[in-house]
Amino acid sequence: MSEKSKKKAPAKKSGANVESYKKKIVTFLTAFDKKTMPISQLESKCRTKKNGRDNFIKAFDELRNEGRIIVRKGMKAGLCSRLGIHTGVVTRLSRTFGFAMTDDGVEYFIPGKCMLGAMPEDRVLISPIESRTGEPEGEIVDIIEMGSQQLAGRIEIVDGEPYLVPDIASKNHMIIVDGQNVPFSGGDKVMAEIVYRGRRHAEHKVKIVSVFGSSELAASCAASILAVHGAPVEFPDDALKEARKIAEGGVQDYSFNNREDLRDLDIFTIDSAESKDLDDAVSVSRTENGYLLGVHIADVSHYIKGNSALDKEALMRGTSIYYADQVIPMLPKEISNGICSLNPDENRLTLSAFMELDKDGKMISYRFCKSVIRSRVKGVYTEINELLAGSKDKHLLDKYAAVLDSLPLMDELADKLIEKRKRRHAPELETVESKLIIDENGVCCGVVPRERGKSERIIEEFMLTANEAAAKLARDKKVPFVYRIHEAPPEAKIEGMREILPKLGIQCPYFSEFSPVHAAEILERARGTDKYEAVNLLVLRSMSKAKYSQDPLGHFGLVLDDYAHFTSPIRRYPDLAVHRIITDILAGYGNEWLSKRYAAFAANASERSSAAELRAVAIERECEDCYKAEYMKSHIGESFTARISSVTEFGFYAELPNTIEGLIHIRTLPEGEYDYSEPVSLTERFSGISYTLGAEVQVICAAVNVSDGLIDFVLDNDDE
Repeated sequence: MSEKSKKKAPAKKSGANVESYKKKIVTFLTAFDKKTMPISQLESKCRTKKNGRDNFIKAFDELRNEGRIIVRKGMKAGLCSRLGIHTGVVTRLSRTFGFAMTDDGVEYFIPGKCMLGAMPEDRVLISPIESRTGEPEGEIVDIIEMGSQQLAGRIEIVDGEPYLVPDIASKNHMIIVDGQNVPFSGGDKVMAEIVYRGRRHAEHKVKIVSVFGSSELAASCAASILAVHGAPVEFPDDALKEARKIAEGGVQDYSFNNREDLRDLDIFTIDSAESKDLDDAVSVSRTENGYLLGVHIADVSHYIKGNSALDKEALMRGTSIYYADQVIPMLPKEISNGICSLNPDENRLTLSAFMELDKDGKMISYRFCKSVIRSRVKGVYTEINELLAGSKDKHLLDKYAAVLDSLPLMDELADKLIEKRKRRHAPELETVESKLIIDENGVCCGVVPRERGKSERIIEEFMLTANEAAAKLARDKKVPFVYRIHEAPPEAKIEGMREILPKLGIQCPYFSEFSPVHAAEILERARGTDKYEAVNLLVLRSMSKAKYSQDPLGHFGLVLDDYAHFTSPIRRYPDLAVHRIITDILAGYGNEWLSKRYAAFAANASERSSAAELRAVAIERECEDCYKAEYMKSHIGESFTARISSVTEFGFYAELPNTIEGLIHIRTLPEGEYDYSEPVSLTERFSGISYTLGAEVQVICAAVNVSDGLIDFVLDNDDE
């Protein structure tokens, strides 16, 4: 036996002994008549040799780290499975509570006092406790693997000493240690790293690792939000090198080989005025049976090859992130704003979907092809809305001269598609997005509802039709795909609607299984009443979240069996994945080859893209809150008419017509005893005064916290 082999042998024997001890520990704890056993007694039962203590300790520690056993008070050990304790991960954390998801997918609400100082991404043991709401509630009884060690916050000076006021985890100040290696000042928004963990969040000690700027500036707070969520702002060198090489290569004539030349068609883009990443263009013509709709999408997959540096970066990012007047693109600007953007009067490679529709807008047939286009004009929503409304502005008429004849036909077809959606009883839920107006200094100086005119509806309907066709293609061909799915509302949400609607004076339709037609019926019954906004909110919040899946489960909200995201490969990875698969279908590859190539890819892209979308939505929402708070700083003390947008046991939120929302805390309401009727109203027991979802109230902006993105309102009593 060689010297090398001799050295390896003891390690193998030791490993085997550790595994043997692990089995013994589990066996004895399972057979013990009580749920926990003193560790000393367990050790004496397990040890068969005098020198077995080291192996017992290693085995015991491994079982603890795996979350299979726990040590209770009095140095007693127990099996987590016998004690009803679950392993899981901390997913979200506020200053006063958190959430943890078990390995089998159950999310537990964790009160702040039961967090044990755990941080996001920590792997923990969760013990269920009595719930106050009916939803799973628990306490963290052990941290078996530490996750995130970083948290953002602001610096506050108390008695001459700096402390961290964290954004999450604790309402108390955290002690800053390790001197001031990174210079900071009072009021700064910072990123801190935990250097000592206590058993409570307030006991954690931190050091400052980076400074974003003043916590009174939304731009600084947005930078910290991006950092906290791990959103990549810069592209790695290898991805940038690839992007520059692609851009420098340009669109060459030889790339037109085996593509349909559509440069003679009246194809053009319609987007917002500020958009620079134009990835979709449209064309419409009348046919004997109805219409031929063409949707032409930038052929990003021609340039971004699988497993390239750009592809890996795009998969990791998952989606572009938009906030205020900023964008964190999925692909470098050389690609997104350059060679792939369907700029007017430039040859561009595209993947085209042609849908033949009958006179009622029903899809008769579809086909896809690789193509080359030359957009006639960069259409702008507001300008086309003016033209559709009959504007005779000479500048607009000249700009759109090449496509003016297409506009009435597009308008006509969109009306047919909208009517078709109504006929299949798709619920018409109303949502209003915010538009932030940012000045030259990066400060929010205005907030308005984002207007949605007819041209926006036209493009939405055309893109939906192309997305449906892409999913139909995949289902017809029986190939792996990335579908956009939207499942029916959870049973608990449906039961909640059954209970709440009568309280709002709206009769709930009878159903054994909730379907889109019932959601549409509920909205229709409320339409025209003062309860409509409340009912719209209720139905909207009852819906499941849409996500990506390799399984074609359909789309509940759109009432479609087949749906995918095909139209935005510049800014969404699922669309790029779909393009890659369709390209190989068009190339003639068979089902067996496509299945081998794309089955695992579709599953991975679906899962990672869903997670990336959730991250992007959270970032955009949190950033928007900070900018809205920044805007309201200059409106403290002013009175506004608002509408109650949600009700909680600690007060209610009211939304202004410009989409800004603030909290009216219960402690600021007229003195009394308030009963909370979830989630509809807060009623003073003796006077009968009620604050109900959807009701109009007059409020005063009382306080603003830009760092936390919070706005506090109080009722304007002078208006009563």
